[in-house]
Amino acid sequence: MGVLYDAVVDFFKRDEWPSVPIEGQNAVSVNFRGKSGQWTCYAKAHEDKEIVLFYSYCPVKVPEDKRPIMADFLTRANYSLYIGNFEMDYNDGEVRFKTSIDVEGDSLSFELMKRLAYNNVGVMDRYLPGIMQVTYGGASPQEAIAQVEG
Repeated sequence: MGVLYDAVVDFFKRDEWPSVPIEGQNAVSVNFRGKSGQWTCYAKAHEDKEIVLFYSYCPVKVPEDKRPIMADFLTRANYSLYIGNFEMDYNDGEVRFKTSIDVEGDSLSFELMKRLAYNNVGVMDRYLPGIMQVTYGGASPQEAIAQVEG
């Protein structure tokens, strides 16, 4: 599949994350359980661009009527993040957190992939309670960010 894809697969194997190859996509899927919940992650190697993307998918989709305030919450969350960003698909309410790395002219080491993956799941784990509070608990984006970042 490619050098980057092999490095991604090697990371999950060595770090003991059971992963499932996604046929025809140069990608793998893994499940992750954090303190705040469980969700699916997706790692994709773009060999031609020499980029690896890692996504954590929020376990719930935001109902249509909550998407504007969720966009507010995610914008506030993104403002204080050093690495990565939240994204929301306004069409279906899917929320995900993305980290990526450009390894052009270099290689994807185990340690780089580890930082890419663990930073990602750590941020989703931290902000997931806020996403749930805004979606189902009636919290304002400001209240939820204050609790998460408190």
